[in-house]
Amino acid sequence: MSTVYKARDMHFPNVVKWVAVKEMVNQARDPLVRKTIVRNFEREANILATLHHPAIPRIFDYFTEDNRSYLVLEFVDGTDLEALLNQTQGFFPEEQVLGWAIELCDVLEYLHNHKPEPIVFRDIKPSNIMINQYGRVVLVDFGIAKHFQVGQKGTMIGTEGYAPPEQYRGEASHLSDIYAVGATLHHLLTRKDPRMEAPFYFSDVPVRKVNPSVSPELEAVIATAVQYNPEDRFQSIADMRDALVQAAKKTGMLATISLGTRNIQAVPSDIQPKWKFECEDEVRGSANIANNTVYVGCYDNNLYALNAENGDFLWKYPTEGGIVSKPAIHDNYVFFGSEDYRVHVVSARTGKLIWTYYTDGAVRSSPFIAEGHIFIGSDDGYLHAINLVSGRRAWKIETGAPIRSTPFVHVADETIYFGTEDGMMYCADFRGQIRWRFRAKRGITGSALVSDGIVYFGAKDSMFYALDAQTGWVIWRFRLGKATISTPAIAEGLVFTGSVDGNIYALDARSSKEVWRFQTENQVTSSPVIYKDSLYCGSADQNLYCLEYRTGRLRWQYPTGGPITGTPLVYNDTVFVGSFDHFVYALPVA
Repeated sequence: MSTVYKARDMHFPNVVKWVAVKEMVNQARDPLVRKTIVRNFEREANILATLHHPAIPRIFDYFTEDNRSYLVLEFVDGTDLEALLNQTQGFFPEEQVLGWAIELCDVLEYLHNHKPEPIVFRDIKPSNIMINQYGRVVLVDFGIAKHFQVGQKGTMIGTEGYAPPEQYRGEASHLSDIYAVGATLHHLLTRKDPRMEAPFYFSDVPVRKVNPSVSPELEAVIATAVQYNPEDRFQSIADMRDALVQAAKKTGMLATISLGTRNIQAVPSDIQPKWKFECEDEVRGSANIANNTVYVGCYDNNLYALNAENGDFLWKYPTEGGIVSKPAIHDNYVFFGSEDYRVHVVSARTGKLIWTYYTDGAVRSSPFIAEGHIFIGSDDGYLHAINLVSGRRAWKIETGAPIRSTPFVHVADETIYFGTEDGMMYCADFRGQIRWRFRAKRGITGSALVSDGIVYFGAKDSMFYALDAQTGWVIWRFRLGKATISTPAIAEGLVFTGSVDGNIYALDARSSKEVWRFQTENQVTSSPVIYKDSLYCGSADQNLYCLEYRTGRLRWQYPTGGPITGTPLVYNDTVFVGSFDHFVYALPVA
């Protein structure tokens, strides 16, 4: 019915952004038929425009030129399951098929519960299920999907072998999609193409008769899904998904299945700290390390120095305000801000004061040291550039709003990026001259990250932004569930951030496509860090989480006695993190 092309979106001349362009050539001569074809193509565009799910490609545009209609869609870098069947020999591992099946149920549950009207896909089959570059399921080709209304009959449409009996009578419902999922799983596990057999033969060919390595539990799920009578099948896709999860639990596969949309994995609970050190108040900020010493500020007004190996107390330096600023270490000196309006510099070895720098507001920003200067923000509305040796101000930039984000300094381009509490993102040079400004709708507390010419940051307007680093122009924006004050991390083309909606997100750094999300039980105001192949991030639910960063699969979580808002520090296979329970923890990388 159509041809799909890979194309480059030239709206972004400085970034290579690939899209998929779906072209439908209307060759019908009958005017009524031509009108019907265009209407069906438009229906696909209209359905896609209402959907937002990580397993559904986004639509960017729709237009018609003469007898050709076009959809401009998100490009999915991957391979469909039919192609994978043709490219491989032997049976797919049951564990792999189970993971795909559960993700497929997730996206169908989203469609079946769509508001204001449920959507029935009507054409589930291997060629319409893609596995993207991250191993995630993506559902493609919504050409015959339709809004479902009870009792409404439609055209006899679908794919023979995968479509259930009632669909040939024009009676498609959510139960039809359940049948098609079962038929697809049968094909994947047996390599028997149902299009090559009589349409309704599944009861005569049990999965284990062809592939004895499949567990009886999974075979039973598929047998229920492909029942001839709709009332004998699972009555919702959620019921089928739960049955698949139970099958994975019984077979011991649940702990190793990689799922991107929900977190149902078994979690090791035997993580024990190497040590923990109790402060006198909440540890809200982040730690840093140098020369086997961990430096961390506390809301008891002290900066602590602890032995990284055993947690022994070395010294503490008192200020007159709470410390949420992450210390910076340079040439055996420790630099940090305090809510006592000052930037403090102390000896890394003894904790003795070297010098202080006064601002006119609390200093909740963290220092960035580069080119002989300290760059740090203050609630007084200024970004301060301070001489590293003398402690004297070189210059300051007035913004008119508190600066609590940590400036990101790009030395090669001689640029500084920082956000303010009134929603401005600034790019300035090393002389303190502003190059460009960008306004978000609400405050920017988290810090920016610059990578490959793109500035990534989130804001309290619930948006996550990617801007051109040279111009400040928007490359893309992604809507989170709620605000974010998390500082992003990046690895292998994925950018990670936390949100007040309780999720940790992984987005494609070039396209903004959501690759996975991991849901915690409370706000994520901590920032993620990447170490080897894991992501570490805290949550206000009092847990530190370790995830496999490519998939979002939970490896382990460690409960503390209070919310975790600081960024974990990972060094030498140890994770250092503070908690509102007054403790600093050193946890092994498991």
